[in-house]
Amino acid sequence: MIKSNISQGDPMKVMQTNGQTGHVDFVGAGPGDPELLTLKALTAFQRADVVLHDRLISAEVLQLAGRNARLVDVGKAGFEHSWKQEDIDALLVEYALEGQRVVRLKSGDATLFGRLDEEIDALDAAGIPWSIVPGITAASAAVAGIGQSLTQRGRNSSVRFLTGHDMKGFADHDWTALARAGSVAAIYMGKKSARFIQGRLIMHGADRATPVTVIENASRPDQRILATTLDQLPVDLAAAGFDGPALTFYGLAPRDAAGTATEFNKELA
Repeated sequence: MIKSNISQGDPMKVMQTNGQTGHVDFVGAGPGDPELLTLKALTAFQRADVVLHDRLISAEVLQLAGRNARLVDVGKAGFEHSWKQEDIDALLVEYALEGQRVVRLKSGDATLFGRLDEEIDALDAAGIPWSIVPGITAASAAVAGIGQSLTQRGRNSSVRFLTGHDMKGFADHDWTALARAGSVAAIYMGKKSARFIQGRLIMHGADRATPVTVIENASRPDQRILATTLDQLPVDLAAAGFDGPALTFYGLAPRDAAGTATEFNKELA
């Protein structure tokens, strides 16, 4: 709940409570493994007065916050109580105008699918200084976990990053280009849309045998890997029962499928 109503339209209309404006650091927390935090991210995190964090930030990362830092969960979750974006924007402004050093902690990299621009716009409107500390995105951690690279000479010189919470979010992508042999895509938040993605790709000529890998909880101790094909993706994903954050690689298989098979992979076989 927002503590007070703050005008974000004109910084001259907002009174600071202690005569000075604070600062907001947008920090990428990485995919979950605390050892994948950058040194710059850790420095910002430990000097913060207030940390506004997403719900996907691991407990191990949150434990690294400064001793006196106030942790505020502003995570969003489908079909559950969650924060509205405008409320998060207002809270960032409010804490900074109190003179607080604020860290806006985002899972992965703050610049990728994190609604960063909306929050920066709110700070700019209130005359609040900010900086960005990049982090390791889930795709980088996940692809390392399957022993692959996102690009490979002779296979693909580009990779696509896609996101969408539902079918509507994926509707406008260039499916013809994605369906071409050798294409690689990192699909964020795509579990619920697996059948839709499969249908669009096959409709545009994709080979049903194209490898697809889904990595749950990338970089964390409970990481799980599902190696499947475009043809079997919805069925195998449903059988795997993933309930954590997952990233899907279209066009990539684990380098050694037998060596990286997890317990549920064996059960599916």
